[in-house]
Amino acid sequence: MFDKIKDWNEQRIIDKSGYSHSQWQAVAQDIAILNRLTESELERLFDLATLFLHDKSIKGAQDFVVTDAMKQSIALQACLPILNLGLEWYKGWSSVIVYPSSYHAKSTTIDEMGIVHEGTQHRSGEAWLRGPVILSWREVKDSGDLDGQNVVIHEFVHKLDMLNGRANGFPPMQSGMDPTEWTQIMEQGFADFQNNPKPGIDRYGATNPAEFLAVLSEVFFERPQDLNDAYPNIYQLLVDFFKQNPLQRT
Repeated sequence: MFDKIKDWNEQRIIDKSGYSHSQWQAVAQDIAILNRLTESELERLFDLATLFLHDKSIKGAQDFVVTDAMKQSIALQACLPILNLGLEWYKGWSSVIVYPSSYHAKSTTIDEMGIVHEGTQHRSGEAWLRGPVILSWREVKDSGDLDGQNVVIHEFVHKLDMLNGRANGFPPMQSGMDPTEWTQIMEQGFADFQNNPKPGIDRYGATNPAEFLAVLSEVFFERPQDLNDAYPNIYQLLVDFFKQNPLQRT
């Protein structure tokens, strides 16, 4: 009974949405990675993105005006990783903040002597535990063009990672997945990547296991062959986790 009520409510939200099908199509056509989806997958993505925009607020920072098309672009790319998982994987938070370009953020590091250093960094995006996702529109508008880098997917995969607490490269496993196997394969891949750069994979992934997962997820959706060539066992882990196989689409 609960599932029927949930389905009815979601369909009501979709039916009453202010976004038309043609508007969704127009925005999707400018995001190259979505061209690989089947018609059925694209329709499901439109519905999921509609529910996403109903559930989350997307607002501009520094008086930046976020248009409906911008919101739709963010929603489509944010929902691609959860296309076969569902919106409940983005539970526990409610907002996306968009800066016009890269922004300054305070940073705190502790050196090997235990001394705390505070400063600022230029960032194109970040995800806060139980807080918002923050994005730079300058980077968002260039995402999805098959170059292996996608700030939206990167930050939203951090949100999936955080479902087990802080981001550490170990998100909740899907039914049938072996957590021990995930840990062993990802740890081996991370150790290798720190010493052996791979074509098409951003070196930022060597920062820590959380960034490794986020960077590889970008490549998984944007340039899946690059990931499969570098780490076929990790590629298969992500196939099982996201319940998608981008290589079959290409």
